[in-house]
Amino acid sequence: MWDKPLREITLGQLLDEAVSNYPDNDFVVYVDRDFRLTYKEFSDLVDQVAKGLMALGVKKGEKVAVWATNVPYWVVLQFATAKIGAVLLTVNTYYKRDELAYLLKQSEAENIFLIDGFRDTDYVQTIYDLVPELKTQQRGFLSSREFPNLKRVFFLGQEKHRGMYTLPELMAMGKLISEAEYLARQKSLSPHDVVNMQYTSGTTGFPKGVMLTHYNIVNNGYWIGENQKLGPNDRICLPVPLFHCFGCVLGVLAACSHASALVILESFNPYLVMASIEAEKCTALYGVPTMFIAVLEHKSFSKFDFSSLRTGIMAGSPCPIKVMRQVMDKMYMKEITICYGLTEASPVMTQTRVNDPIEKRVETVGKPLPEIEVRLVDPDTGKPVPPGVQGEVCCRGYNVMKGYYNMPEATKEAIDNDGWLHSGDLGVMDEDGYLSITGRLKDMIIRGGENIYPREIEEFLYNMEGIQDVQVVGVPSKKYGEEVGAFIILKEGYDLTPEDVKDFCRGRIARYKIPKYIAFVKEYPMTASGKIQKYKLREMSAQLFPDA
Repeated sequence: MWDKPLREITLGQLLDEAVSNYPDNDFVVYVDRDFRLTYKEFSDLVDQVAKGLMALGVKKGEKVAVWATNVPYWVVLQFATAKIGAVLLTVNTYYKRDELAYLLKQSEAENIFLIDGFRDTDYVQTIYDLVPELKTQQRGFLSSREFPNLKRVFFLGQEKHRGMYTLPELMAMGKLISEAEYLARQKSLSPHDVVNMQYTSGTTGFPKGVMLTHYNIVNNGYWIGENQKLGPNDRICLPVPLFHCFGCVLGVLAACSHASALVILESFNPYLVMASIEAEKCTALYGVPTMFIAVLEHKSFSKFDFSSLRTGIMAGSPCPIKVMRQVMDKMYMKEITICYGLTEASPVMTQTRVNDPIEKRVETVGKPLPEIEVRLVDPDTGKPVPPGVQGEVCCRGYNVMKGYYNMPEATKEAIDNDGWLHSGDLGVMDEDGYLSITGRLKDMIIRGGENIYPREIEEFLYNMEGIQDVQVVGVPSKKYGEEVGAFIILKEGYDLTPEDVKDFCRGRIARYKIPKYIAFVKEYPMTASGKIQKYKLREMSAQLFPDA
């Protein structure tokens, strides 16, 4: 059925291939600091860093954590670690001290790279608080009481910090490793080795380290790019975090697979997104729905030229149909695609195609990627459900993670005996194989025995004048078990009351679906990767509506 079989190559081989075919193509570009590397220049830097890590004793299978925003050397580290068989451990930029401590311990990380900090968190001080031995012990001989596996700490910059290696020092060390030693290490690698570990956002329970192989993410990235029809002339504007699969697989690996350029932002800024698109004539833009909304609603939107845009990806959370249509019309992204998946699936299992009918591209999350099976099962019986019937979304194929690091029981819960990964998401598949996500198993509101799906109410309320964004959750109720609650962000210049919202609903949706509780908010609690934390909204609702 597919004329292109799955590829048995490593990330390093993928990069080498792009360098061989398109050495002078731009690969990594930063508009705000005039930073630009061709594939060949990028690859040379990767080799320097990789050899430096080898010289310092980083072995195959060691974890190398990266706690940084989208700085230029982030992507270099993604490939440098892969080339020597180390495992890139991506760290959420929003993490605080206790969360970092948990990740370092649970992952048994041997190495960590960090920047000076992000927003209100001082990363350098945080690592000193956790590992005070850094200030007194000789570099290369770190022995931490709290983190016995930790051997090396690197600072991603020029400045010197006690106990840490600097980037220039690391790269200078590379001269100690011969080309023969470097090639021998690369030849010892298998595409089925773990190359990436990402900790799930932790919207429920403790974060789990998802182990992904070269085979998982090289192939996923390739097909994600194919479905956007990417090629060596494409330029992708990437404002999403690299520590998340959206950045490092949908972005970096889709681009590298097709010798496309990446125009990266260190962190999301709607003005800089628009400036980058115009300056670099980007053909694709990635983002979660809230990012696209921020661009569309920006007061300077009309001043920028978006006519170079063609495609891109909207993912991370459900996209309001109205927003999708605006992106296609006002931002020229007629071939924008929607991706759906989860980290455990490397991450994409379904995607819309650029030539899909507009209805499919705004109302579904597309069809399964090649070589991936997707089916829906009854959450209670585990048996497949027919088209048009809601069930839990499951997938099977090359993309399913190797498992959660040191969590065999959690792995068994996620992947059944037949190899099906259970997503925890609810969806409906139509006769043509297009999937629509209707909610999460835990998101479903049950009011007096009636099943209510938040997505349905959210899509309805997006059509009300003045509403910019809306999230619907279940509010605990003594009488009905749960009632419908809506958290609404208003557009600038609008002033609505809860009664206005209820009036809009009356006579148009079933009475039991009309939100009983309505709160107007400025923003939503979110994970750093742009996913709205509905469980936090449910917690807020208990405080906001104590009489429920």
